[in-house]
Amino acid sequence: MTRNEALSILKEYTKSESLLKHAYAVEAAMRAYARKFGEDEELWGVVGLLHDFDYEQFPDQHPYKGSEILAKKGIPEEIRKAIMGHADYTGVARETRMAKTLYAVDELSGFITAVTLVRPNRALSEVKVKSVRKKMKDKRFAAKVNREEIVRGAEELGVDFAEHVEFVTSAMSSVASELGLNP
Repeated sequence: MTRNEALSILKEYTKSESLLKHAYAVEAAMRAYARKFGEDEELWGVVGLLHDFDYEQFPDQHPYKGSEILAKKGIPEEIRKAIMGHADYTGVARETRMAKTLYAVDELSGFITAVTLVRPNRALSEVKVKSVRKKMKDKRFAAKVNREEIVRGAEELGVDFAEHVEFVTSAMSSVASELGLNP
C-alpha cells in the first residue's frame, strides 16, 4: 500500500483537522523509527496514517471497525494487527517492532502536540524533554492522555524515555508546518 492510498482512506473517513494532524504526526514518528531500525519506511508510515482513521466515524467501535474496513479493502493482516495492538483494550499482542513502535509513538505524539500548543510561540522547536516530563506530572494537563501508556510504550520498544521523547519530537519537527506547530 502506498502513502497516497493510505491518505485516500484516511481522508475518506476523517474530516477533523486535529485527527488528520495527529495521523501526520504519528506517520512522521513511524517513518523516523523505520529509518532508525532499518525497516520499511513506507509500510510503517502507512500504519501511522491509518491507525485512527475510523475513530471519528466509529469512536465506540475503534479500532475494530477500522480493521474490518481495512480487511474488506484487502489490506494485509500485518498492518491491521499493528493497528489493533495500539489499543490496550483490544487484547491484541504487540509482537512486531512495528506494532510496538506504533503503540510507543501514538499517545506520546499527541502529548507532545499538547505541550507545544501551550508554549508561548506554539513552536515544536521549543519543546524539550524537560517540558514534557514536567507536563506529564500535571494530571490536569491533557488529562485524557494516558501517561502509563506513554511510559510503557518506551519500555516495550526498549528505548530510554528521554531519548524517545527527543526522537519523536524531532520526527514531528519534520512535518511541523503541516501540524501547525511551526509559526
